Amino acid sequence: MSLIRLEDVYKIYGEGEENQVNALDGVTMEIGQGEFVAIIGTSGSGKSTMMNLLGCLDVPTRGEYYLDGISIRRRTQKELSDIRSRRIAFIFQGYNLIPSLNVWQNVALPMAYQRVPPAQRRARALEALEQVEILAKAENRPSQLSGGQQQRVAIARAIATRSPVLMADEPTGALDSKTGAQVLQLMRKLNAGGTTVILITHDNGIAAQADRTVRVMDGRIVHDSLWDGVLIPGLGAAGAGRAAL
Repeated sequence: MSLIRLEDVYKIYGEGEENQVNALDGVTMEIGQGEFVAIIGTSGSGKSTMMNLLGCLDVPTRGEYYLDGISIRRRTQKELSDIRSRRIAFIFQGYNLIPSLNVWQNVALPMAYQRVPPAQRRARALEALEQVEILAKAENRPSQLSGGQQQRVAIARAIATRSPVLMADEPTGALDSKTGAQVLQLMRKLNAGGTTVILITHDNGIAAQADRTVRVMDGRIVHDSLWDGVLIPGLGAAGAGRAAL
């Protein structure tokens, strides 16, 4: 069974109005446990809307979204929050670190929502910081770190939650190429440990680092590398012009 399954999903803003916008327009897709998938598209393509749905930050207008067999569409905001805290970790371009907390406290914070005991939070935070090779900065404040170091802290925060899914929204967008490559290497390492990684990007070069690329345009999937070269009776090779899986 797939970890993530979208079935004919629509996200509509202003439904029934003259200026109705179909941010997602009949998307069907599956992502298996342990995949490293890049969702790529330009501004306005629908990729950010897809991230919000996959990350349980929003729900579909129509269609079904299943996360590990759980239907998401009719969940309350509290239920969505509980699902996120247990199953999904996030990395954002802006890091989202709290200035008043030191590094290890920032890493430990999401575990409070998971009801992890305080002593375990600190131990897991320090372990995660060691994995991303920034343990020496554990007592520093975010303002004392470079952009690359802050992104490492954000990755450590995701690692420490031990969530099965990692959503990364333009995680290298504010970094130089060398630091960005290091961040992608850390994500690859996390994926090798069994975490499902979903990378949202507009950059073809960044997307190429994933094992699978899904291109979104005008709210539809227009290409999925999973289907490259697959012969479908009556259609030939899949991938080109296939709007949804």
